Formats: sequence, structure tokens, C-alpha cells
Amino acid sequence: MNLIDKDLKYIWHPCSQMKDYEELKPIIIDHGQGVYLYDKNEKEYIDIVSSWWCNLLGHCHPKINEAIKLQLDTLEHVIFANFSHEPAIALCEQLMDIIPRGLAKFNFSDNGSSAVECALKMSFQYYYQTGDTQKTRFMCFTEGYHGETIGALSVGSMDLYAKIYKPMLMDTIHIEAPDCYRCPYGKNRDSCEVECFVNAEAAFAEYANQTCAIIIEPLLQGSAGMRIYPPLYLKKLRSLCDKYNVLLIADEIATGFGRTGKMFAFDHAGVSPDIMCISKGLTGGYMPMAITITTNEIYDAFYADYNEGKAFMHSHTYSGNPLGCSAALAVQKILKEDHILEKATIRAEYLHNKLAATLLQHPNIGEIRHIGLINAIELVTDKSSKIGFDSKLRIGYKIYKRALEKGLLLRPLGNVLYFNPPLIINEDEIDKAVIRCRDAIYEALM
Repeated sequence: MNLIDKDLKYIWHPCSQMKDYEELKPIIIDHGQGVYLYDKNEKEYIDIVSSWWCNLLGHCHPKINEAIKLQLDTLEHVIFANFSHEPAIALCEQLMDIIPRGLAKFNFSDNGSSAVECALKMSFQYYYQTGDTQKTRFMCFTEGYHGETIGALSVGSMDLYAKIYKPMLMDTIHIEAPDCYRCPYGKNRDSCEVECFVNAEAAFAEYANQTCAIIIEPLLQGSAGMRIYPPLYLKKLRSLCDKYNVLLIADEIATGFGRTGKMFAFDHAGVSPDIMCISKGLTGGYMPMAITITTNEIYDAFYADYNEGKAFMHSHTYSGNPLGCSAALAVQKILKEDHILEKATIRAEYLHNKLAATLLQHPNIGEIRHIGLINAIELVTDKSSKIGFDSKLRIGYKIYKRALEKGLLLRPLGNVLYFNPPLIINEDEIDKAVIRCRDAIYEALM
């Protein structure tokens, strides 16, 4: 039995309809280098989606490899309750230099959904312990995505992931999110006054007294199709949270560490959240690690004698794992010493211009929006009406299959194709990826 047959015999792949694998068999990857993946037949694939957005600095980066190897000979893991270690402490010190001001305390977990769960529980317990016991609900945004554990699904709004589980979910308050491509006010995201913010204002006026926190994907709703909106929205939301005494949770799991052109998406707005969740690029995609970062004010509400019952009884076996911390430290060193963000800014402009020049004339491409190196290609049946393809046609999936044939890993989000490459991608690699994408689109939509 070959590896493909063994895979199909044993493995239930995530976010997949396994029946599709009867036609499109699993691709067994042998090794990776930089932006490339190579299968067992030595065919190359440009990983333009950074393997679910986490591969920040390319595959098998020698400096990250070396950091993990060195740590492995010293300490692989230790219980993180009452014990600590140098890599975790050093990582927090370094992150303090780059996170939004006011954030100061780090609670470690092992994946993005867990970081969100931590933030939700932390917010709820904070108000419980400070006397505002009526604040028990959460606000979130339509088309939002924050993970697939029960709490995270509750503050998401995508039926694809959550609909079947609704009887299990918390009762949350959903605010109409910005949709700048199909703006109901006829405005442009680059010059509007976020007129759509009236939806948030109305929700706060009605529900803020029972709301402990609101969670948002800053500037970019990822799974909704890389929907990009202006920084002004975050500024107004910060003011609204202050006015109504509601905690602001930033889900920077997908947007952190330079993905949007700045270290964190909130940096574009010049304001800070009360709680920030980070993961994915934190370790360069090497090790499962996430951190929920919060303020001293929130931390202090949990600080008391043990018998007062104020401790945050939330834990993960692999919290603060030394190997993950060592990978994250190497990522921080590379970002700083190799001036990655500065170089990525130059490449971001090159990538967007290349995509626009190559693809925008196609009759079924309505918009190519971008922030940092992230570009989203919106497929429509007609440019003027902006109507997308019927989901049953699976247009994105057809393009995905064509792209794989050409050596491009281009995973669609419904009617949206996206480029979210490692920050180290160069112009030659961009040129290759854009041409492969163009050919896949034209062939699939013939």
C-alpha cells in the first residue's frame, strides 16, 4: 500500500469533504524550502497561502531550525504552573517592545482558538470579579471567524463552520460588519468616514450594559474572503468601548507579525485593545503556540489570596512550551536583523501591481484588494452587479485544482482567491505565482 492509500485509510483531513479525495488525492509533501513545497515526485508548489497563513518566513528557515535544535538538547517541555524557563521570559521581554501600548501580561496556550477561548473567559471573569455581574454576553461581527472551538464559534458568524452547532453555542450579539466592496452607502474604503459604524453604535446603545467584551478581526476579516476595511473603524470602536465600559478583544492571530504591513493590524489605527490574541506567525508556523495578552488592570482583578477564588483556572498542557518559545525568539530576531517588514513593504507594492496588471481585465474579477502582502481576488459573474458565483458551481475549487496542476497552492475562500505569502517572497517568485494563478483562472473559467 502506498502513502496516498495509507493516508486515505487512516486520516480524516480538516475542513475537507473526504469524498472529494476520491478525485483529488492527497498530495504527499516530502520537503519544503523558502516559499516552495516539494512532493514525493519532486514537483514544486509555491505556497502562496503560507500553509494556512502561519508560515511567516518560509519553510525550513535555517535560523529557526537551529534555534529549535539547540533548545531540544536543553529542555523540551516543563509544566508551566509554578515553573518557568528562560525562553518564555525572553520572549515576553521581546514582545513587550512591539505589542500595542498598555498590554503587559502574557497567558500562553497552544493554538489560536484556545487563545480566543482564554480571552472570552478572561473578559467574563474580569467583570464578575469587579462587581459588574450583569455583563455576561459578547458582541462580534457578521462574517467573523475566530476559530472552531465552541466559544470561538459562538463569536464567529460564518454558517459554514457554525450553523450545525448553534444549539451548543452561546447567545451572542452580532453587528453588521463592514463590506467595503459592496458598501451599502456607495463609499470607498480609502476615503469614507465608516458610515457603517452606525451598526456598532446601535448595538452598543441597546446591549452594552450586558456585554463584557467585543471581539474583532482588525482591518481584515480573513475567512470571510479577506474583507479589508479602514483603520478609522478601529479608532471609533476603541472610543465606543471606552464610553460603554466594554472590553475590546483583538484577534490578531492571522494579522500579526507584519501580515498587514505593520507589526500588528491595530498599529494602523494608533489605538490599543484590552486583550490581544496572537498565534500563527508567532513561531513562523513551526510550533503550535498562542498567547493571550492583556493589561495590568485586567490582570490585577485576578490577583488575590488563593482562598478568595479569583485565580484564572485556565490551562493548557503545552502552555509556554520551550521549543515553541525558542522558535518565536528566532522569528523575532530574523524580523529585526533582516529588516523583513521593510523589505516586505516593497514586495507588497510589487505584488499588488503585478496582480492588478495581469488579472483585473478578466471579466470575472471584480476587485483585487490588498493590505500588506495580502491580496484578495474577488470572483464575480458580472463586474457591475458584483454578484458572485453560485456556491454549487464551486468555481474557486475548480481554480484551486488547476493551480495545483501548475504548481501553485491557491486555496479559495468561496468566490475569493487570495495571496498571503511568506514575508520573504521575492519578485521572481511573485512573477511565477501570478502567472500560474492567471493561467489557472483563465482555464477554469473558459
